[in-house]
Amino acid sequence: MRKIEHLGIAVKDIDAATKTYEALLGKSAYQSEAVESEGVKTVFFKTGESKIELLGATREDSPIAKYIEKRGEGIHHIAFDVADIEAEIKRLKSEGFQLISDKPKAGADNKRIAFLHPKSSHGVLVELCEEIKP
Repeated sequence: MRKIEHLGIAVKDIDAATKTYEALLGKSAYQSEAVESEGVKTVFFKTGESKIELLGATREDSPIAKYIEKRGEGIHHIAFDVADIEAEIKRLKSEGFQLISDKPKAGADNKRIAFLHPKSSHGVLVELCEEIKP
């Protein structure tokens, strides 16, 4: 793992949260997109070399909607940048980590992603991110 790619924050109202983080960080988001397969709208901010991803549900049965219903708003996951997501999945499985999915899928911000189950990482949802190369 090369670096922390971003912190994901689950929010009830993505528009209100976007305004809050624009005021907090003193800048506009650099990207917003919907990931229909996950039922989520994402908004990204850069601050220094780090990023913050706001996650808002676009449907009631989405993982983010269920997360907020159970735990409320707040930090949802930490994402790490990896050079080769398949190799990292294989390495982590050999170390005994449980993955939510054994295969990467398309995510927001031009990334292929996979998640470790929070049971494997002391209650923290960990996302692996590999940039999709053109």
